[in-house]
Amino acid sequence: MEKQVSIIKYKNGKKEKKLDKVAEEVPLTIFLNGEELITLLCTPEYLEDLAVGFLVAEGILVPEVNLKVQVQHEKGLIWVEAEKVSKLGKASFGKRMVTTGCGKGTSLFQYHGRGKIAHNLMEISIEKLFSSLKEMHAVSNLYLSTGGVHSAALSDTEGNMLVFREDVGRHNAADKILGYCIRHELQLMDKIFLTSGRVSSEIVGKVAQMGVPVLVSRAAPTSMAIKLAEELGLTVVGFMRGGRANIYTHVDRIR
Repeated sequence: MEKQVSIIKYKNGKKEKKLDKVAEEVPLTIFLNGEELITLLCTPEYLEDLAVGFLVAEGILVPEVNLKVQVQHEKGLIWVEAEKVSKLGKASFGKRMVTTGCGKGTSLFQYHGRGKIAHNLMEISIEKLFSSLKEMHAVSNLYLSTGGVHSAALSDTEGNMLVFREDVGRHNAADKILGYCIRHELQLMDKIFLTSGRVSSEIVGKVAQMGVPVLVSRAAPTSMAIKLAEELGLTVVGFMRGGRANIYTHVDRIR
């Protein structure tokens, strides 16, 4: 998932020609029931999870396990065959390309009016959150090698990491987690979602749609992310590093 490029490295007034490692980024065109839908820019691994997670997160597919997914890695093409397609969600899409850094800008409004995350007795200690985030960083090999990707992970309340994904786009990393969970029928009501990136309203929407009650990041949330998390019943913890953390919403889940 990385490539070597020739660079000129400048340091302390001296220039040196060297080889450097960069994260690989490729286009992935998704076909839904034979029709070309969208092209994503992504890291070329776990593409089946990415396609399924993206389509469900955008409201185009209803989660189901009887999906047929076929991918041609060398051509950057993927076909998804599904019975439960949302006509309303699909109608909002024209053929388009989504950049790695951002969503398409309309996803937020899908989450208003949907059911909130059920308030349950799930609790997790702040120490488990620190250790889980530390473990995610430790296994982020592509980031440690290139510095050019985001990480996302799913853990349980004991701090055990269940799924880990990296991608040049933080939304892609989240969709890869969602797609994996759908394809493997994971129960998510007592899990924790971890991300290395900024917590935007779209990330909050994706995590809430998964039914995961706790979202943790080393970075900051936006004001709209906090507002949406409060409405949807999601616990958001940010700036979790160096023994410090900010709990922005639904603090009762954090022990």
